[in-house]
Amino acid sequence: MRQHSQTSHSATIPAVLNDKVFGHFSRFIYDEVGIKLPPAKKTMLEARLNKRLKLLGFRSFEEYADYVFSDVGRNEELVNLIDVVTTNKTDFFREPVHFEYLVKSAIPTLIYAFNAGFDRPFKIWSAGCSTGEEPYTMSMVLSEFAAAQPGFKSSILATDISTVVLSKAKKAIYAEERVDTIPLQLKKKYLLKSKDKSKLLVRMSPALRAMIHFQRLNFMEDFGLHEQMDVIFCRNVIIYFDKPTQERLLNRFCKQLVKGGYLFLGHSETLSGLNVPLTPVASTVYRKL
Repeated sequence: MRQHSQTSHSATIPAVLNDKVFGHFSRFIYDEVGIKLPPAKKTMLEARLNKRLKLLGFRSFEEYADYVFSDVGRNEELVNLIDVVTTNKTDFFREPVHFEYLVKSAIPTLIYAFNAGFDRPFKIWSAGCSTGEEPYTMSMVLSEFAAAQPGFKSSILATDISTVVLSKAKKAIYAEERVDTIPLQLKKKYLLKSKDKSKLLVRMSPALRAMIHFQRLNFMEDFGLHEQMDVIFCRNVIIYFDKPTQERLLNRFCKQLVKGGYLFLGHSETLSGLNVPLTPVASTVYRKL
C-alpha cells in the first residue's frame, strides 16, 4: 500500500469534505459499483473516509481523491473505498421464513422439475454474503435437508464486493453472541467452540465450510459465472441502487437462474415498477418465468 508523509495536522484535525469533492466521489462510486450516495450521505462518507486519510497520511480529501482516481489508486485503494461505503448488517437465520420456504417449497419443486440435487448438485448463490452468516445458514439448512434425503448434493456460491467481509467469512469464526439466532440442535451439531474458554468464540464445522465457495464479485461487472443457479438470495442489497440499476441487475440475475429458479429479496425490497421475468410466489420470494 502506498504511504504518504503524515503531519501532526492530518493526525489531529479531521479533513473536511466539500460538496464538489463529494460529488466526484458520489459519481465515481455510482459508476464503479452502482451505489447511489445522495447528499444526505455526505457526513457519513466524511467520517468514514477520514480514517482512510489518517491511515494513508493525506491532509485533504482533494489529495485522497487525486490518489483514488489515478491508475495506481484504483488498483490499490478502490476496494478500501468500497468497503467504506457498503453496509454489512447480517445475522444467522435472518428472515427465517425464507429458509423455511427454501426447504419446504423451493427445493422440493426443483427436485420434481429437474431432479436438482440428485442428477447434479443443487446450486444456490448468496449474492452479497457479507461476513458469511447467510451462506453458513444455507449450509446448515441444506445439510439438514440432505440428511433426510440421502443422495442429495448441493453447492453454495457466496460473493461480496468487500474483501474485508469476505476475509471474515472465510475464517468462519464468530463471537458466541452472534450465533444466538441459530437453533440449539444446530449449534450442537455444526459449531465448534474455542479451546480457549475465555475467548467466547465459535467456528463453523469443516463440513459446512467445505460446502461454500467464496469469491469477490462486483454486480456492475460481468458475473463470470459459467453455471446457472437454482436459487439466488440477494437480500437487502438492491435498496442501495436506483431503479434503472435494479432492473438491469435483476434481469442479469434472471439469466443466471434456471427456468423456474427462485430469487429471494430482502423484506423491504420490491419489484414494483421493474420489468423483470419474475412472478411472486411468497413474500419477497420470486420465481423465474
